[in-house]
Amino acid sequence: MKIGIIGAGAAGLSAAYDLSSQGHMVVVYESAPFIGGQASTIPVGGGPLERGYHHLFTNDSAILQLMADLGISDAMEWYPSRVGTYTSGKVYKTTTPLDLLRLGAIPIVDRIKLGLFALRVKRIRDWRGLEDQTADSWLREKLGGMAYEKVWAPLLKGKFGDYYDQIGMPWFWSKIQTRFASRQGIRGREMLGYPTGSFDTVFDRLRSTIESQGGEIQLSAPVVKIEVTDGVACALTVRPEGSDERRAGFDCVLSTVPSFSFPTLVELPEEYRSRLTGVHYLAAVVVILELSRPLTNIYWMNIADSEVPFLGLIEHTNMLPKEWYGGNNVLYITNYLDRSDALFKMSKDELLDLYLPHLTKFNPEFDRSWIKAVHYNSVSAAQPIIGTNYSKVVPDHRTPIKRLYLANTTQVYPEDRGTNYSIRMGRELATMILDDEKQGWANWR
Repeated sequence: MKIGIIGAGAAGLSAAYDLSSQGHMVVVYESAPFIGGQASTIPVGGGPLERGYHHLFTNDSAILQLMADLGISDAMEWYPSRVGTYTSGKVYKTTTPLDLLRLGAIPIVDRIKLGLFALRVKRIRDWRGLEDQTADSWLREKLGGMAYEKVWAPLLKGKFGDYYDQIGMPWFWSKIQTRFASRQGIRGREMLGYPTGSFDTVFDRLRSTIESQGGEIQLSAPVVKIEVTDGVACALTVRPEGSDERRAGFDCVLSTVPSFSFPTLVELPEEYRSRLTGVHYLAAVVVILELSRPLTNIYWMNIADSEVPFLGLIEHTNMLPKEWYGGNNVLYITNYLDRSDALFKMSKDELLDLYLPHLTKFNPEFDRSWIKAVHYNSVSAAQPIIGTNYSKVVPDHRTPIKRLYLANTTQVYPEDRGTNYSIRMGRELATMILDDEKQGWANWR
């Protein structure tokens, strides 16, 4: 088989790896000049750093298995995490459930509720019983009081904005499950994983292996059309940078583009198209600072304060060695927002002017002179808004067009989107394609 894949992110490359390892000809087209998607890197202080903050949890089995298959398991290192929450004008340590009992911003009764609550959610084994409820309504009912208003409500509103009360409870459930998997007991520190050499270690090995198996990866080569003949996907029209359009024929096609982009490439039946366009995506803006000294001693800082114009602070070098980045301290300032939001349209310098005055809330000594370099990244499809009863409307991987597949973050459920789940999905799609070909594409009959 000859298979065309649109997108050289985690899903596309993982599928290409498995398909090419079975002797099939794979061509991956990527519109950007780099591989890795949202886990791609830029040079920071002489070392590679992800455009958007990345780490792994101990139960991220898909990427750990892929690294084992690629022979690079020894590149994965595990580090203790330090989590904090900024609320009521103060930073509180919130790494463990016991830390929540010391959260002085809320009364002691609510602290006890908060500390026990995460354990209660962890014990829920089946998310299906939660599917008809929003996280907001369920948390208000089960937790309520200051524990919700001071902690979870600001975090939900900060991450999802006007959509905070639409998020299905399975999303929250999956977050709790993932977090607890990386902690050892009620007193245990959270352990997070990161590959030596950045996530480039994984993607570079994927690329070299795919190519050694006869596959191709073409960069700066956006696909502009999926050609369909007699209801079967049969070719791609590609417009490489600096070149004329060209057509390439394939036995089947896998697209990994966002749901709102997919209908621009191919005409789809209304019912399936509406499933795609019915999912709203939040965008993300990320400002990365190289600092001469650390801002705090916290790795992951949740912001539960509406007066602060960003969602979180991730001090990368409070978990990883700053020597990897020329001795600089690396700080991500992150925001999720609508593509129509004014902040999404701001320049790097405008965001910096907006953000910096607030950094003194986390360290009164902070001064602009600490900044050695500034980097900026924006993502238009960072976080899909997944509502209630989503299992009933998840877009099928097999599209209504024969031999055309779709794999993107709107199809990760009930877990939240992430590199691990994109890898899992890519490998599942490879298996699906191979099985469908063996069965003569009977799933479309």
